[in-house]
Amino acid sequence: MSDIIRQTLVTTTPSIQTGATALSQNLERKFWAIQNVGTNPLFINLGGTASTTVYHHVLKGGTGDSDGLGAQIESSSVVFTGAITVAGTTPKYVVTEH
Repeated sequence: MSDIIRQTLVTTTPSIQTGATALSQNLERKFWAIQNVGTNPLFINLGGTASTTVYHHVLKGGTGDSDGLGAQIESSSVVFTGAITVAGTTPKYVVTEH
C-alpha cells in the first residue's frame, strides 16, 4: 500500500523570491511550502498583510545566505487557498505550490 494520496505533474517553478506576496489566492491549490533562505526571520500571514507583529508563522533564518538551514513550513492536509504574504528584514525565500 502506498502512502501517496494524490499525484500531480503541475507545480510552480522554484526561484528565490523577495516580494511581500508569496502566493496569490488559488482556489485549486493542493499543496504549498515556503523555505526561508535568508538569514533573518520570515513572518508569514495567511490571508492578510504580514508584518513583524501580525503573522501566523515565523520561520527562522539560516546562519548564512542560502545555506539550507532556514526553517520551512508546508501544508498538504488542510490547505489554505487564500493569499499568503511575508514580511521581515530583507525577506528571501523559496515558495512552491501545486
